[in-house]
Amino acid sequence: MRSIAIVGGGQAGLPVAFGLLAKGYQVTVVTNRTPDEIRQGKVMSSQCMFHDALEVERGLGINDWEDICPPVEGIGFAVPHPEKAGERAVQWSAPLEKVAQATDQRIKMPVWLEQLEQRGATVRYQDVGVAELEELAASNDLVLLAGGKGEIVKLLERDASRSPYDKPQRALALTYIHGLEPTPNYSRVSFNFIPGVGEYFVFPTYTHSGACDVMVFEGMLGGPMDCWNNVNTPQEHLATSLNILNTFLPWEAERARKVELTDAGGILAGRFAPTVRKPVLTLPSGRMVLGIGDAVTTNDPITGQGSNNAAKCAKVYLDSILERGEQPFTREWMEQTFETYWDYARLVVRWTNSMLAGPAPHVLQVMGAAQTLPSLAAELANNFNHPPNNFPWWDDAQAAEQFIAQHQSRVAQAA
Repeated sequence: MRSIAIVGGGQAGLPVAFGLLAKGYQVTVVTNRTPDEIRQGKVMSSQCMFHDALEVERGLGINDWEDICPPVEGIGFAVPHPEKAGERAVQWSAPLEKVAQATDQRIKMPVWLEQLEQRGATVRYQDVGVAELEELAASNDLVLLAGGKGEIVKLLERDASRSPYDKPQRALALTYIHGLEPTPNYSRVSFNFIPGVGEYFVFPTYTHSGACDVMVFEGMLGGPMDCWNNVNTPQEHLATSLNILNTFLPWEAERARKVELTDAGGILAGRFAPTVRKPVLTLPSGRMVLGIGDAVTTNDPITGQGSNNAAKCAKVYLDSILERGEQPFTREWMEQTFETYWDYARLVVRWTNSMLAGPAPHVLQVMGAAQTLPSLAAELANNFNHPPNNFPWWDDAQAAEQFIAQHQSRVAQAA
């Protein structure tokens, strides 16, 4: 029986653990917080997961919240008018072909950890450093480092060739709320792009107290949305959130007139540099550890892809481990496994990083055209499920013109 150790208790590592257990592998999970500590702690992410990522969980039989989590049925996009206060220069929405969902990880991860233990995994709750990695590597056939944004992932070398930013690009904040007015016709992720200030999006999710919404703030550094450093209490956090909406997004403020926090832990603020790391860590002994998920590709949440990337990475790694059979987990195999995932993730990373730099004029032209071309809006919305479909037009002004023309042609043919 092959033995696999997974360091980290999140969206990438735990699905791999379930998949391996189901195939008879001996699995050890090591994470530094107990289920109760996670439940009682602060929110960890915004985690809107689109269809393909949800399918990974469904395939493993770990989609426990499918029937109670509110659906995310569409995508909306808005840009404030630069000259007319309170009006939008760009506004459109479109339904998703298959719904997305978001479940508070404070609910999800504790249950997964408990289920893994019930199914026969060894689950250890402790901090992990080099000494612990050495012990795990000596006693297991493979160690996966799935430590997310924790300190331990810094042991993996940053890949400068794939990481254009070496510093945070946004001041980030999450606010979980009850009482938000729903969007008309269907629920959605409502994206708002505020030039020179930052981004705001909001969507339904599910937390301890039931269905709710999560506000996500992305403030450009040094700007008016970079305002969280002196916020000291949950109520101050909520007040700051509402102040941003009142100042820049009055249509969103109108929806939020009666909101309240879901709980004192339903807030988060911070910043991190989006980073791609080299996947293999060589320990002092010469033994190797393979990074997975956020440990190797930490994306800014501006495009809502973090949990989606993690789930898709888990699927690639799980398939690769199972296909390996009894063969050794060599450096070559480790690097190839990551490259298989990177073949997908590279375009997601490029898309996300380009949003941090600010959309190119031809991208804004496409976004504007979506207002009058419903088929274009629908394609943009559904590309959140598979962001590589945004290419080549996202990178190429001529391709963007052709992209718009294709949808204009569809309208003409239907007329």
